[in-house]
Amino acid sequence: MARLLIIDDDDAFRDTLAETLQGLGHEATEIASGAEALEAMARTRFDAVFLDHRMPGMDGLQTLEAMRARLARVPPVIVLTAFASAGNTIEAMRLGAFDHLAKPISREAVREVLDRALQQRPGAATTAAAADADDDFIGASQAMREVQKRIGLASANAMPVLVLGETGTGKEMVARALHRHSDRADKPFVAINCAAIPKELLESELFGHVRGAFTGATGERAGCFRAADGGVLLLDEIGDMALAVQAKILRVLQEGEVTPLGSHKTVKVDVRVVAATHRDLALAVREGSFREDLMYRLDVLSIRLPPLRERLADVIPLAEHFLRRAAAPDAPKALSAEAAQSLLRQPWPGNVRELRNVMERCQALVRHRVIGSADLDLVLGQARPTQGAQTLPADWLEGDLPGTVERLERLLIENALAQAQGNRAEAARRLGIHRQLLYRKLTQYGIE
Repeated sequence: MARLLIIDDDDAFRDTLAETLQGLGHEATEIASGAEALEAMARTRFDAVFLDHRMPGMDGLQTLEAMRARLARVPPVIVLTAFASAGNTIEAMRLGAFDHLAKPISREAVREVLDRALQQRPGAATTAAAADADDDFIGASQAMREVQKRIGLASANAMPVLVLGETGTGKEMVARALHRHSDRADKPFVAINCAAIPKELLESELFGHVRGAFTGATGERAGCFRAADGGVLLLDEIGDMALAVQAKILRVLQEGEVTPLGSHKTVKVDVRVVAATHRDLALAVREGSFREDLMYRLDVLSIRLPPLRERLADVIPLAEHFLRRAAAPDAPKALSAEAAQSLLRQPWPGNVRELRNVMERCQALVRHRVIGSADLDLVLGQARPTQGAQTLPADWLEGDLPGTVERLERLLIENALAQAQGNRAEAARRLGIHRQLLYRKLTQYGIE
């Protein structure tokens, strides 16, 4: 039997959760405010805490921060909220929450998170920085909630982070969230796209140069590492970086110093490196185009961003967000039900970036307030479906999300295999996924 604490100003929810915990064989203490909870925790040892996020007076995150500052031992804290957002999820995890769950929470979810929490050894106290109120991500799919939790956990230290995901999934957004929610938030954030700069110039951009280092070097250049000193440097598309530059990046990570081109003098830098790529680095290592030691040095913490087609629950909220952001204050546009269904049928190879561009074009080009499926087809540059064309069955939108996603994945895979005449490599290319993932999906769905 575990001794558990529930901190929530909602009497009904608090009582219900207490009954659930008692039914699981545990002892539950109920408290309605953060201040009272701190007093109780100073007197009594609890094995885990369920903490509401929104409370009058001291809210959940302030209570969690106070626990870390005042108590010698803080048990696993499970933050609960009826208003889940990326910002509060990241901040809760950064402040040391064991998990962050959205209300309502089922009995099975309570059992599962509690089983994990009671196996968790309490961590050391941490010092919290002020929370950033800006929300970083739109969408509440389980996949994105896991991304937000990883960002929160990674924000609490200065280790390198490797962000993986297809083009357009928001890798730079993750890097900016890591910066904004860390203790380096008041220091520089510098981003460089390694694929957009010729390899002859990339070293100078990264490490800087002294006057006369090469033809045209008429002055000194600090370079990105020195520009980001004390803060965060995003090396975007690091999978496209030349091997010679990779070796120098490895030295910076190991020694914490850079050598400008044309100089023999090293300069100490304190930079957190976030590397991002859409490539399969393990495959690149096997092919000899990426250093294995650099991959392991970067992949201390990894965050994988799912493609948009794997989180259909976020498509409509994202689309509506982009419409609002692109609209004049007095002229917002709305999606019709048919347009919303059409959005869900799209493969979105360009992911969130493509969806944003489509919504911005709709806002600019559609003259009436409600965007119909015909408007969307024109903006997408598509013809209307011909007779006999395959469309999404209407009952799919009435089913549960996991089942609908599985049906859609199977449909997409079977369609790609048919178009590729059974060639799996070509089908994977059409789907925009790696062959290994396609093979796993074929096995999962029993597709011959």
